[in-house]
Amino acid sequence: MLDQIKKRVSELLEQNRISGFVGLIKEGGQIRPYLFTHVEELERLSLGHADSPVGDEGNEFHGFRRYPLNQVLIRLAKAFPEKTFSIFIRGCDERGLNEIFKWNQLKPDKVIPIGVSCPRELAEYCECAKPYPDALVAGDPVKGFRNKSVERIRQLPLTERFQYWRAAFDRCIKCYGCRDVCPMCFCNECSLEDEQLMHKPDLPPGNPIFHLTRAVHMAGRCIDCGLCSETCPAHIPLRTLYKEVEEIIGEQFGYKTGYSQEDRSPLNLLGPSPEGTE
Repeated sequence: MLDQIKKRVSELLEQNRISGFVGLIKEGGQIRPYLFTHVEELERLSLGHADSPVGDEGNEFHGFRRYPLNQVLIRLAKAFPEKTFSIFIRGCDERGLNEIFKWNQLKPDKVIPIGVSCPRELAEYCECAKPYPDALVAGDPVKGFRNKSVERIRQLPLTERFQYWRAAFDRCIKCYGCRDVCPMCFCNECSLEDEQLMHKPDLPPGNPIFHLTRAVHMAGRCIDCGLCSETCPAHIPLRTLYKEVEEIIGEQFGYKTGYSQEDRSPLNLLGPSPEGTE
C-alpha cells in the first residue's frame, strides 16, 4: 500500500498539481504529521504504524498512530488559500472532509484526497461502519462493523445507564484534550469557553455539563474517528457517547454524517459559500 501512495503523490508533485501532501512521517521511531513538498521526502512516508502498541494494554489497536490531519489542512488552506494540497485519509478522515466542505472550511477543488482502507483489526477495534474512503488509492475495502459498545449501553436499565455515564463524566479532569484533538472542532470561539454561555466562575463548566454540551455540539458533526477516546487520560468512553448521539441523528433525521458531500446535516444551517472558507 505504501508504494501505491508514494507513486500517486509523486505524480501529483511532479505534475505541479499540488503544493504539498499532508501525511505522516516516521522519524526516530515516532509518527507525526508532515507536509511533503518534494518527491525525495516520500522515502520517510508512513501509514501510521508505530513500533509500539497504542492505548491500554490488551487492546487490539495494533500500533496505529492517527492525527487530525484535516485540522492541519484547514490551517494550510487559511495560510495559502490559492494553493492545492493533497491529504492522506482513511474512511473517517474522508467523512470529516465531506463535512468540512459543507461547513465552508475548505474548498473541494483545492483538496485531492488519497485514501487507504483500514485493516480489519483496526476497523473492528473502532467498530467502524465504513472503514474505507471512496477516494481509495490503496488497500481493499473492509466490511463495516456494528456499534456493539452502544448496544451494550442501551441494554442497561435507564437508572444504571445514568449512573454509568455520571461516573464516567466525574473522572474528567477538564484537560480539553477531546476538543483539541477533534478534527471537527473548528469553531473560532468554543462554547465551552464562552463567558456569555458559561458563567466565568464556572469555567471550565462542571460535570456533566461539560460533556453534555460537547455531545450536543457534535451531533451531526462527529465522524467517528475515535481520537477523543484515544486522547482522554481519564479513559472516558467518549466515542461510545458520540456514536449514540449519531445513531439518534440517524434515527430521527435519516442523516449519516460525512457519507456524502451533498447531503447537509439538519443541524447545519449554513448555505453554500462560493467564496470558500469562512
